[in-house]
Amino acid sequence: QVQLVESGGGLVQAGGSLRLSCAVSGGTFGLYIMGWFRQAPGKERQFVASVNKGGDYRYYTNSVKGRFTISRDNAKNTVFLQMNSLKPEDTAVYYCAASIRPLAAVGLNEYNYWGQGTQVTVSS
Repeated sequence: QVQLVESGGGLVQAGGSLRLSCAVSGGTFGLYIMGWFRQAPGKERQFVASVNKGGDYRYYTNSVKGRFTISRDNAKNTVFLQMNSLKPEDTAVYYCAASIRPLAAVGLNEYNYWGQGTQVTVSS
């Protein structure tokens, strides 16, 4: 059974930084496209970023480009989301997800496994 466990969320002031981590167990990490999604109160879960299996192709939603960086360590079965210049509108529960698709994956229904989420709160 594939398990994803996020960590690193918390409360930060606007302009600050956080680094989220997601540890994957029970599967073959190197076979998964990894993604981060977020869900703000009263809103739908939305795509934030993804990274391919080799770690050399990354996709971002427009609102985080230049501020967030997704990366992965295949030796440690872990994916990261470095978040800089945080804004109050980044406040959400952040979810890690794994996809068995062969190429890019940006849609909710393209991901097979999900973590429980970690809360990120950015104060103004």
